[in-house]
Amino acid sequence: MFKLVSKFKPKGDQPRAIKQLTEGIISGQRFQTLLGVTGSGKTFTMANVIKNTDRPTLIISHNKTLAAQLYAEFREFFPENAVHYFVSYYDYYQPEAYIPQKDIYIEKDASINEDLDRLRLATTSSLMSRRDVIIVASVSCIYGLGSPEDYTAMALSVKKNEAISRKNILKQLVEIQYERNDVAFGRGNFRVRGEIIDVYPSYEESAVRFVLNQDEVKQITRINPLTNETITELEHGLIFPAKHFVMPEDKIARAIATIKKELTGHLKKLKKNGKLVEAQRLSARTNYDLEMMEEVGYCKGIENYSRHLSGRLPGQHPATLIDYFPKDFLTFVDESHVTIPQVNGMYNGDRSQKQRLSEYGFRLPSALDNRPMKFPEWEQATGQVIFVSATPAPFEIKKSGTRVAEQIIRPTGLVDPEIIVRPSRGQVPHLLAETIKRIKKKERVLVTTLTKRLAEDLSHYLKEKKIKSTYLHSEIDTIERTKILRDLRIGKFDVLVGINLLREGLDLPEVSLVAILDADKEGFLRSTTSLVQTAGRTARNVNGLVILYAEQITKSMNEAINETDRRRQRQLAYNKKYKIMPKTIKKEILKGIEAIVSSKKVERQALNFDPAKYETNELIHKLEAEMITAAEKLEFERAAELRDMLKEFEEAPKLKKIRGKRQKHQVPRPKGRGSPKNWAANTK
Repeated sequence: MFKLVSKFKPKGDQPRAIKQLTEGIISGQRFQTLLGVTGSGKTFTMANVIKNTDRPTLIISHNKTLAAQLYAEFREFFPENAVHYFVSYYDYYQPEAYIPQKDIYIEKDASINEDLDRLRLATTSSLMSRRDVIIVASVSCIYGLGSPEDYTAMALSVKKNEAISRKNILKQLVEIQYERNDVAFGRGNFRVRGEIIDVYPSYEESAVRFVLNQDEVKQITRINPLTNETITELEHGLIFPAKHFVMPEDKIARAIATIKKELTGHLKKLKKNGKLVEAQRLSARTNYDLEMMEEVGYCKGIENYSRHLSGRLPGQHPATLIDYFPKDFLTFVDESHVTIPQVNGMYNGDRSQKQRLSEYGFRLPSALDNRPMKFPEWEQATGQVIFVSATPAPFEIKKSGTRVAEQIIRPTGLVDPEIIVRPSRGQVPHLLAETIKRIKKKERVLVTTLTKRLAEDLSHYLKEKKIKSTYLHSEIDTIERTKILRDLRIGKFDVLVGINLLREGLDLPEVSLVAILDADKEGFLRSTTSLVQTAGRTARNVNGLVILYAEQITKSMNEAINETDRRRQRQLAYNKKYKIMPKTIKKEILKGIEAIVSSKKVERQALNFDPAKYETNELIHKLEAEMITAAEKLEFERAAELRDMLKEFEEAPKLKKIRGKRQKHQVPRPKGRGSPKNWAANTK
């Protein structure tokens, strides 16, 4: 199934590691470890193992930035297969919470990134329809997701020449959470024009058109949703639900009955304990949710009723992404020394918050079962696992036993960077001088600090000194992080300052200097593992150097220096034996996640595609949609601004030729209150 595309061949320790891991999987080994140093080609080794074993694969990463990098790399390795990105779709997330000491209830508030939501839906739709699938995921994969059985059962399946009425197709689309919109056709919508039904799946860049004739499907095509041009003819149209939490009517009815039963029992318990306020609160909130489910099949916070909806037993974990995989899938845990503790810690933090909500009448006790997996549950669900790390923890080594594949030798001949220690006093002026040296050589610099504030202040200081720099930490949103890293590689920035995001896995060959401020402050950020991993960011450059700014050499610093030196000596011996002259890695700057989510590759395969027309119409389409939305929200000033922008496009000579005849843009007059008297007069 998997076709690996690469101009490279396995070298150094790679052939032995690939063979050992492949044989381990085929022989049924439960756990294995790939101990690979930075720059040794661990990702390429993983790709070869996937090709050799031919199994659907889940790759778990500990942060979104590294996951995005892996996603881009595996897309390049397997261009003909389904490679997907599955992370939390929130740009901002404030969980539902209650503070009893101050009697403050905080409602759940979140900002969903539509691009990430589409990628999540694309992940599950691929898993349900094919086997050649590689999913790069964060720990979001152990959180509750809709049932895979219901997700598949609810899918709309229509074949060419099949006898099915227009009414039935529309009814099924509504049941799987698609909304009719004949004006602003977007993801998760369908539109109807006579016997033609267009559906824009939530997980695709293209739409599907069904052409009927007297209750018979005469034609199914994939179309460009913007230009309506045909991309390809289809024999079978398969539309998966627009949301993960969808349920057939019979299951919703059953769930409502069990929720009511639990509510009745819990209300009696609360009243018996004298918690009348809590009882009234719970009754009002739950009954409102039940009414919403009865009417529209969905409610805000429906995931809190996942146990009832899925029919699972009390205490049983909800369905997760892992449940969408077939039984023989393979799991890679990238940077396992960080990812495993993260998976292990998710459950307890989530439970303490939900217990408080249940205790004070904001949620039913069953909401506790809307949770991430416990670590033992995760272990049991994942099947065969390969831990991947340059510094595996004792847990991984113990689980793997003798099945540890070492990948110490780098095929490029690059050695681990030299590490020097400098005094903390005067560290910033010294860093500035070293940075200027690297910039003159057109090389990049990474700097790690202990706090976000220091990272931002240092970045601003460097900018004042006319150095192109920026900072990177957890408050930067997912897609922006990968864009910053790409900008560093292409030279838009020379210096990147961060805290803990500049460690495991980041592939930045242009970086020749890593500076670690306050290296003697013992703790998680300055442990042996952290120092070795951070130092590894410059192991892809022949001029690699690491500077530890410290007033004393701590135990962690000493261990990190010794381990790095051990690896240096082994690589130098290998280079001498095979007469290898180390060279900086020359690696193509791949398209980042921010470019991938906005690309229109599928759409551009449309017949008679005109790039100029496409780009222009795409922009105009977006402006029109935003203008209509602003008008509906009574945001008249914003709508007028967008109208003026569209008018400028109309008057541009080049665009007139491209667009030809087109109706003038009309901002619909908002219904109801608040419309200004001169609105119609000022609007074309």
